[in-house]
Amino acid sequence: MLPALFEDCRSHNYDSMTTTPSTASLLLEIALPVPLRRCFDYLPPANFNPADIPPGVLMRVPFGNQELIGVLIRVKTESLQESAKLRPAIAVIDSRPALDSELLDLCLWAADYYQCAVGEALQTALPVLLRQGEPAQVRGEPVFRLTTEGKGLPEGALKRSPKQAALLSALQARQQLSRGDLDLLDIPRTIAKALIDKGLVTLVEVAPSPSPLPSQLLREQPLILSDEQQAAFAQIDYSCFKTYLLDGATGSGKTEIYLQAIEQCLKQGKQALVLVPEIGLTPQTLQRFQRRFNLPIVALHSGLNDRERLDAWLQARDGIARIIIGTRSALFTPLKEPGILIIDEEHDGSFKQQDGFRYSARDLAAVRAHRLGIPLILGSATPALETLHNALQGRYQYLRLKARAGNAKPPEIQLLDIRGEILHEGLAQASIDAIGDTLANGNQVLVFLNRRGYAPTLECHDCGWLANCNHCDARMTVHQTPRHLHCHHCDHQRSIPKRCPNCNSSHIQPIGQGTERSEVVLQQLFPAHKVIRVDRDSTRNKNGMQKLLVDVHSGEPCILVGTQMLAKGHHFADVTLVVIIDADAGLFSTDFRGAERMGQLLLQVAGRAGREEKRGRVILQSHHTDHPLVQTLVQQGYHALAELILQERQITQLPPYRHLALVRAESKQAIAAADFLQLARRLAEALQASSPLLNYLGPLPAMMEKRGDRFRYQLQINSAQRKPLQQLLSQLALQLEASPQAKRVRWSIDVDPQEMG
Repeated sequence: MLPALFEDCRSHNYDSMTTTPSTASLLLEIALPVPLRRCFDYLPPANFNPADIPPGVLMRVPFGNQELIGVLIRVKTESLQESAKLRPAIAVIDSRPALDSELLDLCLWAADYYQCAVGEALQTALPVLLRQGEPAQVRGEPVFRLTTEGKGLPEGALKRSPKQAALLSALQARQQLSRGDLDLLDIPRTIAKALIDKGLVTLVEVAPSPSPLPSQLLREQPLILSDEQQAAFAQIDYSCFKTYLLDGATGSGKTEIYLQAIEQCLKQGKQALVLVPEIGLTPQTLQRFQRRFNLPIVALHSGLNDRERLDAWLQARDGIARIIIGTRSALFTPLKEPGILIIDEEHDGSFKQQDGFRYSARDLAAVRAHRLGIPLILGSATPALETLHNALQGRYQYLRLKARAGNAKPPEIQLLDIRGEILHEGLAQASIDAIGDTLANGNQVLVFLNRRGYAPTLECHDCGWLANCNHCDARMTVHQTPRHLHCHHCDHQRSIPKRCPNCNSSHIQPIGQGTERSEVVLQQLFPAHKVIRVDRDSTRNKNGMQKLLVDVHSGEPCILVGTQMLAKGHHFADVTLVVIIDADAGLFSTDFRGAERMGQLLLQVAGRAGREEKRGRVILQSHHTDHPLVQTLVQQGYHALAELILQERQITQLPPYRHLALVRAESKQAIAAADFLQLARRLAEALQASSPLLNYLGPLPAMMEKRGDRFRYQLQINSAQRKPLQQLLSQLALQLEASPQAKRVRWSIDVDPQEMG
């Protein structure tokens, strides 16, 4: 069965791309990294037979007065351009396709569905170095091996240096070790250097190649599954395409099911691709998988340098890496022997690209898995409503885990009414007392506040002036380390004034709570304990998250304070108390997804408490304890909240019951953006008149009308079916692109938008 999300959509217009015309006058159709919804025709480069150039090959071509790297789509015989105007391509970068037929076809389909220029979609699927014209060649990997003298050492040698002896023993058992192997064995690289200096070990470069399955596939034995886990695991079929929703409470053992499902694929000689929402989760996931499997595993995410990313990409393509773990764009990793796709925390908004090629990695994974004929597992404790709806309708196989793994119990959730309370920098006295008791008992605390910085804004006490961003309809956030005002929307920064620019008063003060301010007050309240702040600012440097969490994993009593980065899949064995400072965010959002995201975020944060033997407790501070959504969430849980929201969505005809697209426009003049979308609406209504099956809303200002000195407007198109919506958007996009007004604004089409602002 086709993925439900796309089952009624049209296919792209490149069905003949793999056929090679048998004529002497062959032309090359090439997609270039330009924002135009078309490909470009070229003559073949000198000394090349175009019939020998397969689709997916990278080519260097002239474009205007510059040179670009493009992707060959197909070889053909006819062009709409006059033959005299066609220019020859300069060179073939690599005779082997950078994108095989499966990935090329997927990207063309996705560009068509998401209304993106083909060249831009293909660029997203390629590592940076390939986009720059570097050949797709695997680099040799440095490995440690014993020298002849090292091989001659008797057993028990070097016993005065246990680390050197451990390395010697490991090399005798395994012949060679990579730097990553040393890390897993907890052997510092300085130990290897010491043995190199003694002439016992040498460092050589070896071209990686696929190796047969080791006799010992696992480094550690799988955990014993509970009856509930076993029932879910037993339903997975590895021989065909099917989408599974693994809906499991936090701590219910979803990862163990992933690991055992991957083991089944590895035994068949297949590869596994696992997507996680955040870079910060990738090292944690990678380490857990490396502890389990005795096979090459690679990570793909934006925290790698360009060379590291290309190496990992090539190892996946050539079948060297058997497990690939990455963030959103890793979906486009080539796989030699695909066996299973897994999306962890599938509800997370980071799986949707918000600019350029606006694809959803979660939804596109369903298309790719269907084309490959392999299973797709979507895992979450708080599934996206679209995913949950598909499972409830029987389109996805619904696997439910209600209990936590082992002896762990779900945390006790306490709703704390803070109306009329005297708050200490946002914290109620009951919360402070609970934090003190938890630390005194030798446990850890997580304090959650989804606002970076010291305070959300700066205010003059005398005249009421607020520090607004000069470029956005937004307040500037106060930061203390270093001291400055920062707009988190356009990145504008300026110094904190000593006096009010409006009345010259010196009585200016930060208003509200941010993670920096919470860190300061918690350190003052509990000076004997370490306070660890986790947000975008504190984890900016490479490996920043791992370094911060070392103290947490040591088990010493401490306080974690941070944003939603702490909510996503982290396992904190000693956190027994979670305090959510502001549980009301999202209750009154103008975005129809606000309540859904509030429920997901609060439950994910709450799930960090009491993960193992220790019972957890969650305190939700709220000014609206009687709100029906808050009451439903606390008393009945996420699924009752989801059912309530789904009923509202059905009444209001919003996703998942209808399909949306946004045509967005922005300009330094508000009238230009609004006029362009008025044109878009007139053109759209000429193509398809408004009706109950397909209707229009707008143009209207975006929720934040001005951002980065540009005024932002949007036109919403709501349809009962995807196919007519896609047909409309395809025609509308071409008409808008040809319009003179398009040159005066930035515009885009967002299909299945996740952000309505």
